[in-house]
Amino acid sequence: MATFTFFEDGDTVNSIDRVFTSAWSESTNDLGTINGFFSSSTQYDTTSATSSGAFFMDIFHKDPGSADSEVQFAIAYGHKAGSGSLDFTNAAGSEGFSATKAVYNQYRNLVFGGDETQNFNFNGHTPDGIYVINVNRARYKHALRMGNLDFSLSGSADRQLFLTDDSVTTSGSANAIRSGVGREFNIVSGSSGIRLGTSNTFVTDSGSYGFVYPDAGFIILNADALGASQANGGISLTTGTGSNTNDQNPIKLQTALQLGDKFILDGQEDVASKFYFIRAKNTEFNYTTNDSFTQEDGTLNFDSMIDNPQTYITTVGLYNDNQDLLAVAKLSQPLPKDFTKEALIKVKLDY
Repeated sequence: MATFTFFEDGDTVNSIDRVFTSAWSESTNDLGTINGFFSSSTQYDTTSATSSGAFFMDIFHKDPGSADSEVQFAIAYGHKAGSGSLDFTNAAGSEGFSATKAVYNQYRNLVFGGDETQNFNFNGHTPDGIYVINVNRARYKHALRMGNLDFSLSGSADRQLFLTDDSVTTSGSANAIRSGVGREFNIVSGSSGIRLGTSNTFVTDSGSYGFVYPDAGFIILNADALGASQANGGISLTTGTGSNTNDQNPIKLQTALQLGDKFILDGQEDVASKFYFIRAKNTEFNYTTNDSFTQEDGTLNFDSMIDNPQTYITTVGLYNDNQDLLAVAKLSQPLPKDFTKEALIKVKLDY
């Protein structure tokens, strides 16, 4: 038979613990850089204008043929006018209606809340094309961790571009809060959330490198900035912008990531907890409710329980108002209880 005591004000406390783990299934070192940048020829099939490969390329941490290979993120290329991919149809008036235009419009709608008059502007420069790195939802839990994003792009063996977010430089202040995707931080030259220099723009006449949206789990990169020459701050990425052509631009960013050989990213998980403080005062819980201790008339079977009763608390049950048992907490060892002792038991529920 259970003894019920109602919780009072102050007996329960809510808490949120923030946990960070690598977003990748496997890392090559303790820093947490991704193990590899593999793609699947089955998924990345661009022969059809409407195949999945025309819209994005999945990136795996191992050869997709491996049993434990998992998708880590996807790469997509978007273009305002639909250049760089095949048109959906060849009919007159359908020019430019392609996968790259759909990608650009999709992310524009996400970021700007459906405002189709907005275009991506990178510190004063509005390119026609963008690259998108979209992290797999299962990899980052609740959000991407800002301040530890580090990745490198390379267009050649002697030029590496080291990029990060600017959350440390800006003391955690977002560049903007977008209604559809939440916080927006700048992608800048530097490492560990610290911008190199005093400006977001290191690319001559091409604007800044891009934005990261940690609450939505994706990065948007300025194609013009990446395509700028090495002398002007880019990596000379040769993005194809042909009309009704299969330019396979995601492969080019995949190659730049492979040559850079560094992509560190953590996922953030907020674990909600509730603490229940179970209080057993000196006058409470000193007599057992076990039926074997009493006779039918209520007399105690053991005289020692009359003047100096002692019990042992072993289990705490949490009930609702209807006295339905919802959760059970077991103590690591029995807790002695008598009129000279009080007990405070803390129960933690994670959900």
